[in-house]
Amino acid sequence: MNLLIKNVTIVPMDGKEEVCKDTNIYVEEDKIIHIGELRGDIKVDRIINGKNKVAIPGLVNAHTHIGMSLFRNYADDLPLHEWLTQKIWPAEAKLTAEDVYWGSLLSMVEMIQSGTTTFCDMYFFMDEVGRGLEEAGIRGVLTRGLIEEKGKEEEKLNDTRNLYKDWNGRGDGRIKVMVSPHAPYTCSAAYLERIIDLAKELNTGIHIHLSETKKEVEDSFKELHKSPIKHVYDLGLFKLPTVAAHCVHVDDDDIEILKENNVSPVNNPSSNLKLASGFAPIDKMLKKGINVALGTDGSSSNNNLNMFEEIHLASIVNKAVNMDAISVPAISALEMATINGAKALLWDKEIGSIEVGKKADIVLMDMDKPHLYPLHNIVSSLAYSVQGSDVDTVIVDGNIIMENREIKTLDVEKIIYNADKASKNLINR
Repeated sequence: MNLLIKNVTIVPMDGKEEVCKDTNIYVEEDKIIHIGELRGDIKVDRIINGKNKVAIPGLVNAHTHIGMSLFRNYADDLPLHEWLTQKIWPAEAKLTAEDVYWGSLLSMVEMIQSGTTTFCDMYFFMDEVGRGLEEAGIRGVLTRGLIEEKGKEEEKLNDTRNLYKDWNGRGDGRIKVMVSPHAPYTCSAAYLERIIDLAKELNTGIHIHLSETKKEVEDSFKELHKSPIKHVYDLGLFKLPTVAAHCVHVDDDDIEILKENNVSPVNNPSSNLKLASGFAPIDKMLKKGINVALGTDGSSSNNNLNMFEEIHLASIVNKAVNMDAISVPAISALEMATINGAKALLWDKEIGSIEVGKKADIVLMDMDKPHLYPLHNIVSSLAYSVQGSDVDTVIVDGNIIMENREIKTLDVEKIIYNADKASKNLINR
């Protein structure tokens, strides 16, 4: 289908920091073929009126656990270690594939409705997440979280090997697979080395939690006499493209390692605040030229998957922490949620910005809302004022996934019913 988005304002996120007002976007099948004046020589099947709308690239949620929507508001106001060991891990031990399928679809509905078109997921039963991705029509990176468990090490590695074989490149290229050790504190050095070898075998990247809490870092120094980041660096993990979730408790040496090895840390401000993990030094990382992406984490520690909340927090938290009103400006927060996320997931040649030749992953924001007037500065509005509910239309690969807030690819009522039922049955178990 050829599509014209007419008379729209574009925030392209192409590095030029320019807003293009009252212009037009032509999409042919899955790609953007023209931006600018109206063209009579391009055949169009559908026209979308872009008046009072702003087009942005689809948002990239670079670290999440979407099946955890089943645990939303289940275990709150607890320290991270207690939250994990006493609440989350015992409940996760009872998860079924069907649970994860419905929980993942529920999360995809939520992400579509708030403008996320791409996500990087770490969880279990990842075939079910892939199944949901094909149905939803959005884009995702599947990673099976690997926690070392005596007697099951090889089985878990084979799960990832099979996941890659079965899913990488599926959904017309909308699905990727990476290798995902949960964290250095849940995987021994020997197991991490085997995981690294698997990623080399599959020629893919790594998705891992690093330096999320003060306790994690203190324990690492106590046991290994070095930080988690230095530990995995010494093992050779950073020789592979790495998505490093959190990176909250990092020192200057850690930051230098991240920079020199082109690691992409993922800032998760809501989760870090809620679990009292601390404040990642995002401003320092950005000034070093590190590619910082943005994520929600799971919706049991957030408790939603609304990337506009993360953009908002990412743009204001470091200002207060650093006592610096220009720390992490609005444009930087938006870059973290778009082009930086695409770079982290090795997808920036295709998505992350609105440019001719790139995939048509486009979100239209309805700016005709009382809380968005007067519109003095569109970039500031997107970071400081816009809500996820202001998303009007979502396009992925040139396909209209949501229009006028109606999702076209999924049965929302059925998903809500089944996810709620699955969650209640799970907690009862």
